This record gives sequence, C-alpha cells and structure tokens, in this order.
Amino acid sequence: MGSRGAVATSQPLATLAGIQMLLAGGNAIDAAVATAIALTVVEPTSNGIGSDAFALVWDGKLHGLNGSGRSPQQIPVKDLLNASKMPDLGWNTVMVPGAVSAWKALSERWGKLPFEKLFQPAIQYAESGFPVSPETARAWQQAEKIFMTLSKAEFQPFQSVFFPNGRAPRAGEIWSSPNHAKTLRSIAESQGESLYRGELADQIAQFAEQTGGVLDRSDLATHQADWVTPISTNYRGVEVWEMPPNTHGIATLIALNILEGFDFTKFPRDSVESFHFQIEAMKLAFAEADRHVSDPAAMIVSNANLLDKTYAAQRRQLIGDTALSSVSSGLPKGGTVYLTAADTDLMVSFIQSNYAGFGSGILIPGTGIALQNRASGFSTQAGHPNQVAPSKRAYHTIIPGFLSVEDQPLGTFGVMGGFMQPQGHLQMVVNLVDYGMNPQTALNAPRWRWLATNQVLLEQSVRSDIAIALSDRNHSIQLTAEPSAFGRGQMILKSGNVLIAGSEPRADGCAIAL
Repeated sequence: MGSRGAVATSQPLATLAGIQMLLAGGNAIDAAVATAIALTVVEPTSNGIGSDAFALVWDGKLHGLNGSGRSPQQIPVKDLLNASKMPDLGWNTVMVPGAVSAWKALSERWGKLPFEKLFQPAIQYAESGFPVSPETARAWQQAEKIFMTLSKAEFQPFQSVFFPNGRAPRAGEIWSSPNHAKTLRSIAESQGESLYRGELADQIAQFAEQTGGVLDRSDLATHQADWVTPISTNYRGVEVWEMPPNTHGIATLIALNILEGFDFTKFPRDSVESFHFQIEAMKLAFAEADRHVSDPAAMIVSNANLLDKTYAAQRRQLIGDTALSSVSSGLPKGGTVYLTAADTDLMVSFIQSNYAGFGSGILIPGTGIALQNRASGFSTQAGHPNQVAPSKRAYHTIIPGFLSVEDQPLGTFGVMGGFMQPQGHLQMVVNLVDYGMNPQTALNAPRWRWLATNQVLLEQSVRSDIAIALSDRNHSIQLTAEPSAFGRGQMILKSGNVLIAGSEPRADGCAIAL
C-alpha cells in the first residue's frame, strides 16, 4: 500500500525500473513505459521489442490505445487459406510490431520525463546482464524443446541469442544481450522512428528479403498506434472496462452479462456452483468471440449487439446443472506480460506480448529484436470476419482491464496467458465484486481454465470435493501443478487516497508502492 504511486509487474527488476521513474519525478505513465521496456530484457520468454501492446489510461476519463500491428501487404493469403490452420512459427506469422509505437504515444501524451530516460534501466540490464528468475528460466527451458529443433536459416539468429551454448539459461545464471541494448538506444534517440522508418526498419526488411519473409519497409512505415474508445458493462454496480476488438476482452464482458443473472450470495467462493456457472458463462462468451472478433473494419456484428443484456439473458437460459459439451454463437454470422502503474492522478493498465512464448522464432541479426507471431491468430476459414488478409489486424488475446464505480476509478487489473486472459479477468472481477477480496487475495485464489468442449483445467489447490462435484456435472476435469496454465496477473486498486497493489504468485512478480 502507498499514497504516492505504485507499480506491479511479473518481474522485480522491471518493477524497480518503474519505481526509479517515480522517484526521479516521473508519473505513472513514465513508470509503466520504463517497466514495459525493461520487461523486453528481463522476461524475453513473453515479450520483446517486436511485441504488440494495448493500454487503458485513466486521467479523469478512460482512454484506450491499440498498439497492435497489421499483417504485411504481401502476406501469402492464397497459400495460407489452403492450410487447415495458420502456422505457429516463421515469417508467415509475423506482423508489424506495435509496442514501440505504444511506448512513444503514451510518453508523448502524458509523460513527464524525457523519452530517452525511460530506457536507462533496460539498457543497463541488457548490457551488464541480470540473473534469470526461476519462472522465466522454466519457461525458457520449455521453449528450448521447440526452438532448438528448428533448422532453417531464419531461425539461427534467434537460437544464437536466446540459447547460448545450445541451451536455455538456468535460474540464477547471468544473461545479457548487448545488441538489445544497442537497439534500445537507437529507439530512444530516434523517438521510435528508427524501428519504423530508420536503420532498424532497413535491417528488418533486409533480413525478411534474405530469408523468405514479406514484411517490408512500407509495412513498417505506415504503422501507427490508434486511440480507441474502451468498451464496458456494468456488473453489480461496478463498470468493467476492456479494449474493443480486435482483442477478445469483450468475451469477459459477455460472460459477466450472463453471470449477472445468478445470485452468487447463495454460493461460497469455493463451491461447485460458483465454479460451474463461471465456466459455463465463459464457454458461451468464447463462442461469440471466436465467431465475431476481428479487425474492427471486418466485423459484421457490432459490439453493442454482442453486449446486449437481453441477448445475455437468452444465452443464460442455456446453462443448466451439467456442462454444455458444445456451444456456438447465437448471433448471425458476422506469452505475454501485463503491468500496471498508478500515481495520484493517473492509472495505467498495460499489456504487451510476442504471443506464443518467444513469438515467431525470427530475430533480426545484430539487433535483439524478436518478432511476434500474431498472424497465427488469423482464421483460414474463407468468409470468416477474422480471415487472414493483407494489412489487417488479427484476433488478439492480450487485454488490459480497468474498473470504475460511478465515474470514479477503482483500479487496474490484468491476467496474462493467451486464452486464459478473459477467463482470468472474469475470475478477478467475481473475486472482487461478489466475494469482496482484496487485490492480493483475488490474485492468490485457486483458478480454473476452460479449454474446449467440456474440458476444464483446475489448479491443484482447488478443493478435491469441488473437482469431484464438477466431474459429476459432466465437466471433464484435469488437475495440474503448472502455474503458467492459469495466467499471471497484477492489480492496483484505489481506496480513497491509498493505492493497494498486488502481484501474481504464479510468476516471479513484485508489487511496490510508495
């Protein structure tokens, strides 16, 4: 708890970078951007300079920033539509990296400190090295099984940087990336221009041309982060805010609309009824997101229709005492890091990601720039709103969240982890609103994760009688001790003049308040 400012991230070194900005006279935006930049170094298994990013910022009203990139103009649509699914690795998964444009847009609009100063902690970590933290080391070692088996030339720079000596760093080993530091200096000195219209853009385009990629200078030069209007729903008196599509934050809001019709005062937090109704509502919400979420320009069904509470009431009638085995939309066809920072005037909910772990496996030689694989979020189904196409934003999994009550900020929250993210958001809101938990207990509480059909993962900390009772309701239950399966969250809530920050126990995270 603190009254001047707070920062919460999945890495203590990154949290410290944000706190350094606050102590230097910066504000929450300076802290958030410095933290985001530092995370590209200290948690490269989840994000990098080649990431995309989204942000929700409160400065008296709520603003949304979409920092996701678009697909290359020359993406081979015909070849990809002939495949059963989008690839997971390689150049055909790469889109324009948008995170740097988000850093610059946020700093330019609200920052107090010089843009270059925000890079100093990250540059130091990259040049001098840092001890790899335990959960990051574990994710790195898991990635070794995927990336060290790749033999094509485009993957070799990635392998040499992230797997020195042919293996992943172990927990406590010092890892550094001097080229990463050099690139961060170039971005800082050029105010981000180097990546989109300067020397770094040239290097990206040249490596793509040499190794079979289609991302070119014009794709990079035409990119910009966009200011957008956040979307929300009111859940039992609390306004829950998400980014609009192309993210799937709307799935959380749809699920909350469905859940609102159940009286949770009748059910303890750890009860089969509470788990069952949340899982079923989320299942129905994902059916809508999967069918309709896309680049806003390609969406046929409106956000207003998806969030209509009358429609939610109709969908609620589908939920019975047993698990639905399959659901579809009832409407007409139509690896990530989360961080948050706050001060007395501003609150920032920020998320950036390379998508699946390290991303595409493409690293630009001599730069430390690992590119995301967001194009794998496209559909290869002809006629789908999210069908792969040139210069288009794909379905995005990363979502920052925000809460308010009667036009006053309550706080920021987020849970990283691909398709776990809307599910994590739902569980955080239910924990806070229905069960009165504080940020840390809300983050600590046992979680569930819906996978597909009636398949559900439960944390081993979920009581055995709940697991058995869910099985009796036809949920196919698996227990796992893998913490990353359930996301990794951060939260800062405001109570009067006090900031209350919590950090995810399933990661190496740290919350600090001043």
